[in-house]
Order: sequence, then C-alpha cells, then structure tokens
Amino acid sequence: MALTGRAALLAALGSVPVGLLGPSWTGLLAVNGTLALACAVDYALAAPVRTLEPTRSGDTSVRLGEPADVHLTLTNPGTRTLRADVRDAWPPSSWIPGTEAAASRHSLTVPAGERRRLTTRLRPTRRGDRRADRITIRSYGPLRLLARQGSHTVPWTVRVLPPFTSRKHLPSRLARLRELDGRTSVLTRGEGTEFDSLRDYVPGDDTRSIDWRATARRNKVAVRTWRPERDRHILICLDTGRTAAGRVGDAPRLDSAMDAALLLAALATRAGDRVDLLAHDRRPRAQVQGRSAADTLPAFVNAMAGLEPALVETDSRALVSQILRSAPRRSLVVLLTSLDAAPVEEGLLPLLPRLTQRHTVIVASVADPHIAEMAASRGSLDAVYEAAAATRTGSQRLRTAEQLSLHGVHVVDATPDTLAPALADAYLSLKAAGRL
Repeated sequence: MALTGRAALLAALGSVPVGLLGPSWTGLLAVNGTLALACAVDYALAAPVRTLEPTRSGDTSVRLGEPADVHLTLTNPGTRTLRADVRDAWPPSSWIPGTEAAASRHSLTVPAGERRRLTTRLRPTRRGDRRADRITIRSYGPLRLLARQGSHTVPWTVRVLPPFTSRKHLPSRLARLRELDGRTSVLTRGEGTEFDSLRDYVPGDDTRSIDWRATARRNKVAVRTWRPERDRHILICLDTGRTAAGRVGDAPRLDSAMDAALLLAALATRAGDRVDLLAHDRRPRAQVQGRSAADTLPAFVNAMAGLEPALVETDSRALVSQILRSAPRRSLVVLLTSLDAAPVEEGLLPLLPRLTQRHTVIVASVADPHIAEMAASRGSLDAVYEAAAATRTGSQRLRTAEQLSLHGVHVVDATPDTLAPALADAYLSLKAAGRL
C-alpha cells in the first residue's frame, strides 16, 4: 500500500495518546479521525491491482529509427472503478534519451467490468530484440488519498531491424542492371556474356552484334542480344570481430557493412542470382542459405537484427574454411572486413590463395572520413601531427589494398555513406564483364 504525505501524517497523529496532547487537541483529533476514516474508505474503494487482466498487442518488428506502437489492454473484472497511473517499463535503449518518462507513463479510468487500451510508443536506438519489463499499476480511490500498487509481467518482444538506409540507391542500380540486360528504351547493346536471343536489326544497333549466319537464313539482318550471367552464387561474409566494433561517425563499422550487404543482396536477387549470408568472428554468428529471391532480403534483415561485434580477434583460418564449406562451387565471395594492416597481413593474406583459386573475391571496408579531414588540416602544431598520423594511416590502408589486389582480390574502400553504392557498382562491373 502506498501512502500519500497527508495520509502518513494522519496515521502518525492517530498513534499519539490523547492525554499527552491536552484538551486543546481534542477538536483536532476529531477532525483527524474523520480524515483517517475518509482515507480508509478511499483505500477500500480503490480497485484491486492483482485481479486486473493485462494483455498486449501491436508491432513486433520495426526498423531502427522508426517508431513502434505497443498496445496494453487493461481489463477490470472487479466491481470497483479503476483509477490508475500505469508505468509500462522497457529497456533504456527502447527510447530516445530524455523521452522515456513521458512515453511510458499513462493515466486511465476503467469502469467495473470494462477494459481500456493504452499505447506505448517506442523509439529504439539500437538493433536487436527489445523485451517488455513489468507494468506497474497504482490504483487510487475516488479521493486519491491512498493507493494500491502492484506489478504484472506481460511478455512482449519488438525486434529492431537494420534501417537499410542505402535503399535509396537501389533504383539507380536497377536502372543500370536493365541497361546490362538491354531492356531499356534506348538503342544500346545489352552487355553481358550469355546469349539471349535474335531480333531484327534496328537503326542504331551495334553492328558488331549482327549475326551473319542468321541473316543469311532469314534474308533479314538479325542481331544477337546478350544478357549478364544469371543464377550465379554470391556469398556475403560479415566480419563481426573486434575491428567491426570501431565507430565511424555515430555507428559501428558493422552497421555500415550490414547496410552495404543489404543493398547488394537486394540488387543481386533482382538480377537473378542466389545470395547467402555468413557472419563470423571465431565462429559463425549468423547464416542464411538457400532462400528464394522473395525471402532473401527478409531473412537477411532478421539474421542481422541481433548481430553485435565480438571483442575478439577474428579467426581468419576458421572464416576461410567456413566460406569454402558454404560455397563449394565457384562463387562471388564478398568479405566485409577491415583494411587494418595487422589483421589482414597476419591473418587473411596467407589464406587468400585458397579462396581466389576457386572464387572471385571482393574485400569491402569502411573508411573513416575523419582521417581525410585530418590529413588536410594545417595551422597549428597539433594539426600538423594529426595530418602526419592520418597520412600514415592512409598509406597503410593503400598498401594493404595493393597487397590484396596482387592476389586477385577486388578492393572497395569507401566511407559509410558511399560504401553501399560502391559495392553495388563493383558487383555490376563484374557482372557486365562476365567474371562472376
């Protein structure tokens, strides 16, 4: 039972013997006795909390940065009206800092035998599963002098998915893919290496596409149309080791890598290729295999929702072995990892021949734009030292990229805002050249 300040004072006065107070206090005690009686009646009229029947409904998933509405329905099966303050508790990362108090606290009145619904709007600030904590209900009497308080546990989980901010680049890359297929309204030769069909020559067609044998048979000029390779296998590998935990701007490198992976997966499935996912550090953290084109992107998003970087060094040997098991036939392997010299030179480089002799390999990495700003800074002694450090870091990344290129690896090194479209462009270039 929760006591208000006035009720606590009345209770304290009621415990003082009358003889110690004297005659002048007799009237006061009579008044206080009346108030104490009012408090007792008010408490008796407060609806009990334990018998309430709370249930939940609402959103079960939401993209990071978007709101999610979770509904809480309170059913009052008793004979007294419920007048209550309700706190719907969730983990701190379910709210934008400073908004939790206003969003999680509600006041409502539920007549006897009826139910009411209230809505808690979550605005998660991190990926992963957010599970509801207890709901605490404080039930008041008509005078709000005393209150009954209790808690209920009503399970509910909201999965916070990656935001997929690079989706805005998808239309332009799909337009480029249509150009490769030769399915645009302009008179261009579809690029690619797989023969598609024959059609009549149209002024403006590339004369190199003329099929002279078919022209002789048909007595009409016929041209060949081409399309990029289809039904190729792509394995996207996310390095979830300690280097993925480094923050670039406001987000870890892993988040930028996931965004690039989602854009590539969306583009590749539209191109008719099969896309799988592997997240690995010392052991596999998530894996998506054998999904249909329609299910690939939802499966990727769900698998990535709970991924967090592990503060351990990635086991490159185990990673390469897992890649070879996941892709036994020739595939495009896209490894989203760091270009830091030590992990690459000591871990990945000695193992690359095992990958490149069977697969086409792209290594994509998130670059820190602040390093370029530091390299251009001047004007003070500290700025000069920062510029020297940034220049050295940039040289090391360039040297690491060159070493990877010598092993036949395609390197994509871009800032968080440009990594996703740069990786998509690298995929389209390889597809147009028939190198998948």
